[in-house]
Amino acid sequence: MSERESMEFDVVIVGAGPAGLAASIRLKQLNPELSVVVLEKGGEVGAHILSGAVVDPIGIDRLLPGWREEEGHPFRTEVKDDRFLLLGPAGAFRLPNFLIPPLMNNHGNYIVSLGNVCRWLAEKAEALGVEIYPGFAAAEVLYNEAGAVIGVATGDMGVERDGSRGPSYQPGMELIGKYVMIGEGARGSLAKQLIARYGLDVGREPQKFGIGLKELWEVKPEKHRPGLVQHSFGWPLDSRTGGGSFLYHFDDNLVAVGFVVHLNYRNPYLSPFEEFQRFKTHPAIRETFEGGKRLCYGARAITEGGFQSVPKMAFPGGVLMGCSAGLVNVPRIKGSHNAVLSGILAAEHVAEAIAAGRAHDELTAYEEAWRTSEIGRDLKKVRNVKPLWSRLGTWAGVAAGGFDMWMNTLFGFSPFGTLGHGKPDSQALEPADKHRPIDYPKPDGVLTFDRLSSVFLSNTNHEENQPVHLQVKDMDLQKRSEFAVFAGPSARYCPAGVYEWVDADGNALAGHAVRDNLDARFVINAQNCVHCKTCDIKDPNQNINWVPPQGGEGPVYQNM
Repeated sequence: MSERESMEFDVVIVGAGPAGLAASIRLKQLNPELSVVVLEKGGEVGAHILSGAVVDPIGIDRLLPGWREEEGHPFRTEVKDDRFLLLGPAGAFRLPNFLIPPLMNNHGNYIVSLGNVCRWLAEKAEALGVEIYPGFAAAEVLYNEAGAVIGVATGDMGVERDGSRGPSYQPGMELIGKYVMIGEGARGSLAKQLIARYGLDVGREPQKFGIGLKELWEVKPEKHRPGLVQHSFGWPLDSRTGGGSFLYHFDDNLVAVGFVVHLNYRNPYLSPFEEFQRFKTHPAIRETFEGGKRLCYGARAITEGGFQSVPKMAFPGGVLMGCSAGLVNVPRIKGSHNAVLSGILAAEHVAEAIAAGRAHDELTAYEEAWRTSEIGRDLKKVRNVKPLWSRLGTWAGVAAGGFDMWMNTLFGFSPFGTLGHGKPDSQALEPADKHRPIDYPKPDGVLTFDRLSSVFLSNTNHEENQPVHLQVKDMDLQKRSEFAVFAGPSARYCPAGVYEWVDADGNALAGHAVRDNLDARFVINAQNCVHCKTCDIKDPNQNINWVPPQGGEGPVYQNM
């Protein structure tokens, strides 16, 4: 096997998201002589970025004071109207704003495309001398003899499906640094390895997740309300299934509509994608999209564990940042502000260590600092919202969570203390025998759509003749358990049609037919994958491992 080439830097950053780019900018602000490289698995910066997004500018204000006076920044639509709806099957009730805890107020925030924010931040970073390499997926962590992280290696390119080298084969490259900063986003493949290797989650609650699905629409001008932020919960989900929605009106007649399902749901027949499509048919929702045009679609996992689930964020030779550490504020549906703040905080500790002549050690001061910073204060106030929702169900849980946020706001404490989350999401599914299949309506192609036409709008592409990047560890276990016990939920929780259980003739199986068909085969359409990581999280046996495909592949999101 040919030896990989290597390049040396002061700092290696994995992920050109808000955390990674903020870290790179702050490092250069502190010491312009530092050599900093950012690896991004997407073909361009922003290609794999998907978020609502309503951004609290606290992090950008800290990183780039005076940005509001610049031309060309992506923060063009300030929030003007904040609404919260409770949805029933046929109607909606708007919660009075005075009942909403102040920390949920979105005034002063901005509706944006987070992908465009990252493209803007990348320009700022490159102007300072940061090297950004899009299209290079970090596939391996490199260690020294003492067990500390010293760098990462990109994946080999041009490998055939059988593992052999194709005609375009190129070996990966090693990028060596004094410190490695991990900002891959939710359920990142390297972060998962590092958390396991160093036991970073010991003493923490299990990380919790949701799946967020989003569409971008161009609506008729008379239906556009620039600056409107609308959140809802309730229908079509039942009271035992957590989740909610958003509608954000921004830019020129654009509306971002999204739907989140908490991945601790129990019913294996539930399909988050189909629930999203049903949601759009609600009388209070559908009128926004009548006469409009769907422009883009995407999905990704969201970290929801919050304060008590954040792993140790420092390890020998590097740090975790942003969603790699789970810094999302769940009730606010916001994580980018904490991602930027964590990038700034981590960069300051890394720069200080390098200035002192250190390398590859554990930045314990960073781990100690985040809990007393704006990040820790933000997450601590809402730490019980997710556990209360999970324990009490939607209606009682939302009420109790609101009460808890008010107590934290007014008196600085929670009467519940700090609640635990219980078991991980992979253990939440119940056997199919306890549930009945859900009969979802067929899409009309106007307001509601199928998975494949949706994936087409995500511009997703993978080279088909490469090793499948969705690795099933034990195929017999998959059939014996995921198939026979749980009725093949992978075909429903995947928002991109990657997984299918098919009969001997290749016909897709559904419902109880899955469990009754002894000749069923598990089919993985890896080329459809939008890199949401839901399978890696929700599989009941943790039998599916998501790893990066060749660099540059996957979705190419625009304005998402």
